[in-house]
Amino acid sequence: MFGVQTTNDPLFSKQVIDMFTVANEYCLFFDKAGGYSCDDIFEYFHKIAPLLYLKGSLVPVITVNEPSYKERFLTEEQYEALFLVLKEKFDDKDAFYIFDPNYEATRASLAECMTDIYQDMKDFVWLYRKDNSFAKENGIALIQSLFETRWGIKIINALKAVHGIKFDIKEDHDFLKNDDTF
Repeated sequence: MFGVQTTNDPLFSKQVIDMFTVANEYCLFFDKAGGYSCDDIFEYFHKIAPLLYLKGSLVPVITVNEPSYKERFLTEEQYEALFLVLKEKFDDKDAFYIFDPNYEATRASLAECMTDIYQDMKDFVWLYRKDNSFAKENGIALIQSLFETRWGIKIINALKAVHGIKFDIKEDHDFLKNDDTF
């Protein structure tokens, strides 16, 4: 097949390689976030977020043989630096609201969501790059687990907010106060 090798090794499955590729692209972009405008960042996120979500949903569940290789790499200082760059760029566009099933609103931050996603992607990329199958196993298990519990929902929430900004959609939440059917 034109130089494409197939493997039965779950560490090198197409799903994992695709996830690594998209996660790496996300990291490379946000590593240079200071050089982009707010609109450029929103445009990029609007395009890559659905792809990240799709690739994350396809990552296989694997067995970790040596959990001691599980590491987190992004420091608090690195996290804070990116968060502050994004928060400053987004300014009054940073805050948005997430509604729970009871329609109670919680204030959220696009800068925080995108930085949280970055942290999970960066840790995965760094683990997967190691020349060690145990590190790769832990990276895959980490990104799959965090997809279910953290970055998957953050992408959905942030993408909805960015979509509203991009297309200038104003939500009217007053309908919730006047409708007893909810």
